[in-house]
Amino acid sequence: ITTSGAANAVEVSVADRGAGLSAGIRDQLFAPFQSDKPSGMGMGLAICRTIVANHQGTLSFQGNTPGPGTTFSFTLPTANPAADNG
Repeated sequence: ITTSGAANAVEVSVADRGAGLSAGIRDQLFAPFQSDKPSGMGMGLAICRTIVANHQGTLSFQGNTPGPGTTFSFTLPTANPAADNG
């Protein structure tokens, strides 16, 4: 789902149908080496958040979806054509 509710920004929400996240991992969700998977490295969300932040955006956990699954969203600023022209 993509929206442009905020001025000069676009928000993308991504939902999956996985098992969801345990309550114990949510506080450390974006910290490196945190995973609720037995063989997970725990680097994916930390790397994603860094990439989005380097583009002046935000990445956030929206919550477990109704039924199985999880929703995350990220917001990025839109291009400013006036600034690009000089």
